[in-house]
Amino acid sequence: MKLGPLGNTGILVSRLSLGASSLGGVFRDVEETEAIAAVHAALHAGINYFDVAPAYGGTRAETVLGKALRGVPRERYHLSTKVGKYTNPARYGDDVFDYSRQRIRASLEESAARLGTGYFDIVHVHDIEYGGAMFTEWALTEGLDSLLELKREGRIGAVSFGIYPMDLWHRIFATYPIDAALVHNHYCLNDTRLLELLPLAADKGIGVINGSPFASGLLTERDPPTWHPARPEERSVFKQAAAFCRQQGVSIAQVALQFSSQHPDIPTTLFSSASVESIRRNVRWHEMPVDRSLVAAVQEILQPVHNRQWTY
Repeated sequence: MKLGPLGNTGILVSRLSLGASSLGGVFRDVEETEAIAAVHAALHAGINYFDVAPAYGGTRAETVLGKALRGVPRERYHLSTKVGKYTNPARYGDDVFDYSRQRIRASLEESAARLGTGYFDIVHVHDIEYGGAMFTEWALTEGLDSLLELKREGRIGAVSFGIYPMDLWHRIFATYPIDAALVHNHYCLNDTRLLELLPLAADKGIGVINGSPFASGLLTERDPPTWHPARPEERSVFKQAAAFCRQQGVSIAQVALQFSSQHPDIPTTLFSSASVESIRRNVRWHEMPVDRSLVAAVQEILQPVHNRQWTY
């Protein structure tokens, strides 16, 4: 798989990268052996960047990813985790937010133990918009300062955020000293607002990571997870698009993955899967040129939900 620079981070990253939320059972129940095999399939396919978070499955994703990477030479992969958001493993969505210096340092120590590493190539401040304005400002001050300190100490590499709202992204790109940005659900068939950030990223050397090419499950043959905020009438638009793709003899997931991962100015597209076959299939799809006329037809169907702002 082709590698390219992630902004000015010094990291050469594969065009496809693997998010570990699926390893934690965020989308479906997953056996540990299946999840470990999926990580090994990704490595075999040339994927060299893995992203995880303590919030995914209440630390389960980090634990499983750590087992999968055990014995793999560290120079074979780049690794990121997140800080600030922590989830109750017994009830997904029962979150605690803490962007204090003390908790961030402790969190990274805990993540390092689960993942079997002493160094993270990238650390993202996680979901700073979820708790309201007070938590956002806390993350942008003490949270960011804590990561910048860890970077100066050589404990971590690139400093980043992993968030959703575009207005907040514009503020961060304009104001704060970040090295990378994990932008999810903004360069997929139904939402292309990430393009607004690319000139700013190029100007400042920020490495853009494009997350959620399948729109958190909306652009697949399966129903999205129950936690997705799309209303029934909005979900029906995606089902119409999926049905149209089937009539053309192709899966909407294939069109979605190809569209999201083939933009020349986006260094890497991060998808999540705990299935060996899905990972191999996604790599095959990525290497096939997208049908631009089909993309245009699908986006016309999706026009009623184009750039729709979800409330996650």
